[in-house]
Amino acid sequence: MALSRVCWARAALWGSAVTPGPHVTRKLQLVRCGLAWGAPRSSKLHLSPKADVKSLISYVVAKTKVINGKYHRFLGRHFPRFYVMYTIFMKGLQMLWADAKKARRIKTNMWKHNIEFHQLPYREMEHLRQFRRDVTKCLFLGIISIPPFANYLVFLLMYLFPRQLLIQHFWTPKQQIDFLDIYHALRKRSHPEILCYLEKVIPLVSDAGLRGHMTELCTKIQHGTHPAVHDILALRECFSNHPLGMKQLRALQMKALSRAMLLTPYLPSFLLRHRLKTHTIVIHQLDRALAKLGIGQLTPQEVKSACYLRGLNSTHIAEERCRAWLGEWLQISCSLKEAELSLLLHNVVLLSVNYTGTGR
Repeated sequence: MALSRVCWARAALWGSAVTPGPHVTRKLQLVRCGLAWGAPRSSKLHLSPKADVKSLISYVVAKTKVINGKYHRFLGRHFPRFYVMYTIFMKGLQMLWADAKKARRIKTNMWKHNIEFHQLPYREMEHLRQFRRDVTKCLFLGIISIPPFANYLVFLLMYLFPRQLLIQHFWTPKQQIDFLDIYHALRKRSHPEILCYLEKVIPLVSDAGLRGHMTELCTKIQHGTHPAVHDILALRECFSNHPLGMKQLRALQMKALSRAMLLTPYLPSFLLRHRLKTHTIVIHQLDRALAKLGIGQLTPQEVKSACYLRGLNSTHIAEERCRAWLGEWLQISCSLKEAELSLLLHNVVLLSVNYTGTGR
């Protein structure tokens, strides 16, 4: 029996003409099917559920990019003006999100290492300062869009009043130049009022030498001369106590200084004084951090932004002139103590009003 099975199997494999029985034929068919399909697949060859999810996500992302590209081309062809606004808005959201992540990373690092704001490097200090102002502006938009259907009104207001309601991330390049010029024109209106007040307090200065220096400085500025650093530092004692110390400033003077710093003047006197002092302290801390970093390490855009924050309309001034002016500012700022910060506050006007290129 066993011998016959071997013979039949050999005949089937070697193509023998011997015809096997039905039972053996069925077995040979099963063997051939097994050889044709191969061995059963191992479960290791199948993709894991996690790999399936990743491949699905990558597929969806790729399709989304293709659809998004077609949508952008459609808008660019049929609605070019709307497409420009849409592109700026989307880029602005991306930049704002990147700023938020960076600010969170800085705050986390401050918390982990027990670092105060004034101990941060210059760029991180400046990023936090600007991000706080941007968030305050965005928070106002969020509040007025809370009522039902108010979001449609908010979009209309953003379109009509981009300077007042939107941050710089959502401005076009032309709007950035135009709006900065408008803001500088607003703060420039307060310059004559601030200088007039300085002239009025000259008789209140007890020291005769300081009175003479103050009179000479005001005369130079009125005649269009840019004051030297030593001319301003010579008056530091006048700004540390009566009549020009931070605690001795009057309400009208604080309102004018608030406009010069692009801060709202429509607050009670004690809040104006607190806000001016806080704002000036932050700038003083930024100046010390910038002095450690060095002006030469700043990019052209960082230089112009730093000058504009300190009162100079840097949008129409060459980079070299901006660096020179910022160097003069740092000489004054780094020489002052906290009790003399009223001079730094007035320096926004004294050092910028007659600087070359600020005629606009």
